[in-house]
Amino acid sequence: MDKVWGRVIRRAILPEKADQILPFLLTEKCLYLLDQRRLPQEKVVKAFDHLEVKKAIKEMVVRGAPAIGIVGAIGFYLGAAKLLNKKRKFWDKRKLINKLKSIYKILVESRPTAVNLVHSLNHMMSVVEEFLQTLPSRVSYDDLSSLVEALKKKALAIWDWEISANLSMAEQGSNLLPEGGILTHCNTGALATGGFGTALGVIRASFAKGKNHIVYVDETRPFLQGTRLTAWELSRLNLPYRVITDNSAGFLMQKGLVKAVIVGADRISRNGDTANKIGTYSLAVLARYHGIPLYVAAPSSTFDLKISSGQEIPIEERSEKEVLTCGGKVLSPKGARALNFAFDVTPGSLITAFITEKGIIHPPFEENIPKTLIKESL
Repeated sequence: MDKVWGRVIRRAILPEKADQILPFLLTEKCLYLLDQRRLPQEKVVKAFDHLEVKKAIKEMVVRGAPAIGIVGAIGFYLGAAKLLNKKRKFWDKRKLINKLKSIYKILVESRPTAVNLVHSLNHMMSVVEEFLQTLPSRVSYDDLSSLVEALKKKALAIWDWEISANLSMAEQGSNLLPEGGILTHCNTGALATGGFGTALGVIRASFAKGKNHIVYVDETRPFLQGTRLTAWELSRLNLPYRVITDNSAGFLMQKGLVKAVIVGADRISRNGDTANKIGTYSLAVLARYHGIPLYVAAPSSTFDLKISSGQEIPIEERSEKEVLTCGGKVLSPKGARALNFAFDVTPGSLITAFITEKGIIHPPFEENIPKTLIKESL
């Protein structure tokens, strides 16, 4: 990573427990993002304000629900900081609030499925509301500067919290994984979380305890997050793995090579229905048929207790081009159409347990998820 980040890392503002794999770095005026569309080729994208952060999220320069939440919070901070460039001596408080609400709206709409983004931006708006409620109708430049500093601290606190949650999940979940083949889908490591990893973090911790594993990495069409990102992380960590085609999973299970499946999540409803990268539902059905446990590793920030089931989760549909092309090359005949859902929803009934920073959650989920998670997280 030293070659990727170069001198930037010397100026970076990092959480104390930052991982060796860094998907992004923050300085006072800029967010530097490792372009996850290009990996394993290593290229950095810069974002100076909330609009450029929105573009990075929408175009999947950064992806993974926890990482999107962190980057969204940083984007809010950068958007607020840009207001200081106007050098106004005073802001009308109502106009300032509307400006900050506009930044919130722009960021929250960048990707609809991952609930971490909503949670993070809500925390940022809470800082705004709490800070401004005691101020008069005109907000001075110095007061705005203090607010921007408070927003930076909150964004870093969200990042730090996600890392701590990752480490806690990894420790607790590692005890669940049996020795042998572990199958995972998409990318759930430091690249996707800004920390240690969710599902991949559990796998890392299990290796660290001396367990003998091989990781089967679904390629994860059409964006190939498994082939490009998870394989890249495991290579850097020097952990044994094999990339497999998505449609090989059932055959590997049939041959007895897979002892457990572990995935991450983008949004989890109160009853345990889980939105995750498209293909997760198929894995869950296959795992149930073959009697293999399927675990979901996710921080409490990924749970949405306001919704009762997966039917209420908005599912992002992305460009047909992502399916009809690969590496910029057209794969299909002229006029071909594609259907490209980014996520599917796995019923809670197919999930063995959830691994969270607050403990392992077993069925019945409708009862045990709220019981476990209704505690202050941030």
